Amino acid sequence: MLQSASRPGPRVLHLTQPVDGGVARVVQDLARAQLEAGWAVTVACPGGVFATELRTLGADVRPWGATRSPGPSLLREVRECSRVVAQVSPDLVHAHSAKAGLVGRLVVRGRVPTVFQPHAWSFEAVDGATSVLALTWERWAARWASAVVCVSEAERTAGMRAGIDGRWHLLPNGVDPLRCRPAPTDVARADLALLCEVVPTAPIVVCVGRLCRQKGQDLLLEAWDTVVRDVPDARLILVGDGPDRDRLRQRAPETVLFAGAVADAVIWYQAADLVVLPSRWEGMALAPLEAMACGRPVVVTDVGGARESMPPYLARRCVVPPGSPAALAQALTTLLLDPSLRASLGDQGRRHVLSAHDAHRTTAAVTDLYHDLTGPWPAAPAAAAQYREPIHS
Repeated sequence: MLQSASRPGPRVLHLTQPVDGGVARVVQDLARAQLEAGWAVTVACPGGVFATELRTLGADVRPWGATRSPGPSLLREVRECSRVVAQVSPDLVHAHSAKAGLVGRLVVRGRVPTVFQPHAWSFEAVDGATSVLALTWERWAARWASAVVCVSEAERTAGMRAGIDGRWHLLPNGVDPLRCRPAPTDVARADLALLCEVVPTAPIVVCVGRLCRQKGQDLLLEAWDTVVRDVPDARLILVGDGPDRDRLRQRAPETVLFAGAVADAVIWYQAADLVVLPSRWEGMALAPLEAMACGRPVVVTDVGGARESMPPYLARRCVVPPGSPAALAQALTTLLLDPSLRASLGDQGRRHVLSAHDAHRTTAAVTDLYHDLTGPWPAAPAAAAQYREPIHS
């Protein structure tokens, strides 16, 4: 356990609904770094394996039974969050993603420093009246955020163009280069053979992400029909789970394998010849950064911070227009048929992540932001006392 037992540091409460994927990884990296720095870290989340891993690090984990989308459970979620905040009495609250940003800001209402990190804007994920309501809320709630952390310039620009008057901070995502590191493909595939049926010599394309409309696996399957005409022995592995799983399975050919949800995707990157993320929208996805850190070339769609996450040489070759299966198929086919180009792109990607997207740099920048917001520690007693009594929404 990393938590110091001698002198408790400032109390930070992370509030998150996603307990898997990139958001969970970001929260876990922040918790680890802040515990090492002497902060008292609490995470409120729905639970599961994610909660167990956080407790192993030494974080205080409080159950918060939030659902992904707003609905009839919202009032209960606000009450549960209010109880957690009252119990923890945080010096700072960091709300991750749309649901936590909604509930956390409703509960805290700016009475202690509050950081909101959208991890991609909610109003871009929905249509019609729901999108209008989400945007109206974000404009209104910006007053209750001491800082809005965006992981890409594209995400910040989208917020500004939408009329959100935020106190903007640009902190690109990062990954741990020790956890995500290159490994011989044959070794990784030997381990992979224990998890799924794959021919060791077959060209392998891996897509890591929640099986949902945002991540665009349906577009990838449409492109894949073209890819296997030119590379008939290629195999596509979809790593992840989600609401579109059954629908995707129904239309997937035999050359597509479903790995399901995994605790850590590193072995899948290491076993891949090529990694792809055909998203419809993103902030700055972790999967391409993790794949590049593993020395693997990546093809992404030109959404959110995708282009920003790559060096210019890779962006010219590996970023394709969103919503275009034809362009996606062409990029995948070209790289599958050119091993030397894949090796070159993978090496450049690894060096780029080491120089620009190391998680240690990102977590240090977030902790510096916390200190800017909370002021010198120890904090003033008046600020810390605001949550000694329960908050009633």
